[in-house]
Amino acid sequence: MKSYNMPKITKKSDTTLLGEKSDLYKLYETDQAITWCAGCGNYPIQNALKRALTLENFGIKDILFVFEIGCNGNGSDKIGGYTFHGLHGRAISAAAGASLANPKLKVIASGGDGATMSEGINHLIHAVRSNYPMMFIHHNNLNYALTTGQASSTTKRGFPMNSSPEGVLIDPINPTEFVLGLNPTFVARSFSGDIKHMTKVMREALKHKGFAYVEILQVCPTYNKATSQKWYLDRVKYTDGLKGYKPNNIEKAKKLSHDMDNEIYLGVLYKKEDQPNFYERLTYRKDLQTTPVQEVNHYPINDLLNEFK
Repeated sequence: MKSYNMPKITKKSDTTLLGEKSDLYKLYETDQAITWCAGCGNYPIQNALKRALTLENFGIKDILFVFEIGCNGNGSDKIGGYTFHGLHGRAISAAAGASLANPKLKVIASGGDGATMSEGINHLIHAVRSNYPMMFIHHNNLNYALTTGQASSTTKRGFPMNSSPEGVLIDPINPTEFVLGLNPTFVARSFSGDIKHMTKVMREALKHKGFAYVEILQVCPTYNKATSQKWYLDRVKYTDGLKGYKPNNIEKAKKLSHDMDNEIYLGVLYKKEDQPNFYERLTYRKDLQTTPVQEVNHYPINDLLNEFK
């Protein structure tokens, strides 16, 4: 996707570019002070996202970022471009609306495990079901970090957290396994400790025309001591290391996604490219050259407002 005469990356290898900052990459940076804790997984996640956008030559006017309440939402003013900061658990619904109103935009939503797998889980389900044309980055740090470390629906059983000092009593939800049970079209998983892998996965997600779900297993050094950087590094494995693995078999993807304690597989686990997204199913729009947002009529409301003076 190329437009708006934005500066483009030069012809260099991905490895070289990841060690540099191109002119396009710099457009995604802001002068806002970063307030995440030292060692927070949000730093490399946002870095990987900016790299992926740069490598795919997306200009800042081609993207809408949708954030919610939570630690990941504090990144809404830390990335250059159009951003929308919504309500807790409602990032997906806002992003879905924006993606349908202007399908020329690449819409990228971000949400945490607390909101996404609890008050926002209905939006996740229907986004997958509807195959909305958007990308969703699921920040999974296994706790409600912004409110100082309460257990979420993904916190491992037995782990003590601020609101459950004796340990969580019930088994967690496995988000990737959950999404794979919803007949998705793109499911991937990565880890905040591996910027290059996150970049690779996000690039694939950006190319997908439907709902691209990307779970990032994220460290939280302040409130979640149980699953540290080392804990993940001792356990993560990559689908690239599986001989002959292709992400076209959903049953194999489910099996790979199941283990979250010993062998945690990362990569593009499943994708299906032949299914139309929601917008493409709107057959009455197939011959229209305009987007819905361009078709909105503007009506003066001064007389109405004057009635309330």
